[in-house]
Amino acid sequence: MPSIARIYDFFLGGRENFAADRELAQRLIDAFPPLLPTVVENKDFLFRAVTWVAGQGIGQFIDLGCGLPTSPNTHEAAREALADARVAYVDNDPIVISHLNALAVNGNLGVTALDGDVRDVPGVLARVSGGIDLSEPACLIMGALLHFFDVRGARDLVAGYVAALAPGSYVILTMGLADGERADRFFRMYMADGPAPLYKHSAADFASFFGALEMIPPGVGDARTCRPGWAKVPTPPERDSVMIVGIARVG
Repeated sequence: MPSIARIYDFFLGGRENFAADRELAQRLIDAFPPLLPTVVENKDFLFRAVTWVAGQGIGQFIDLGCGLPTSPNTHEAAREALADARVAYVDNDPIVISHLNALAVNGNLGVTALDGDVRDVPGVLARVSGGIDLSEPACLIMGALLHFFDVRGARDLVAGYVAALAPGSYVILTMGLADGERADRFFRMYMADGPAPLYKHSAADFASFFGALEMIPPGVGDARTCRPGWAKVPTPPERDSVMIVGIARVG
């Protein structure tokens, strides 16, 4: 059966996917070609965002629904700025966990892989605390995850994890946005054949997922041009599919 993590790996040029994943992924690309660059742009932004947060002195990262560790992954990005940064990866796909465990035992001290459903906030936090000190600032990452939850579910999920973070922590969120006739066809195809429900949110919905957190300039924006810490960014060309992103600080 197709897996979200393995489909995403295929989009990024990874090799940890099966025929069923490749077949569905190619059908989705054929139906909606902007999907592929959007996924790549998301990966690029996450690398920039994680490196920037590590540059602020944050040495702990919690990557929820992380998917397969297609390079450059979270610990590689964090260690661009802090060589001893610790990362807890969380996913419930057994193949993802297998590959993450291989990473953890391959000379990557401080990298842990946790088999957990992100919806189980108390359970995940309890397991994360084995490698991450939640009494100290950490960075919570939900990359390309929240469009698999309805608006209320996504908002509650973020709030549940944020409540456990120490002041001075950071939150990185990214989510796909798509509009137009081609996007509608893509959604219909995905909902018929995809491995998990997919929800079509607005930019306002995404902004609400941060709640009352302090947004890092330039705020919510397009992954193509958003650079953390920049007061202004160029306006990208219009496209019917983008990855909307943002970074916030826990006060």
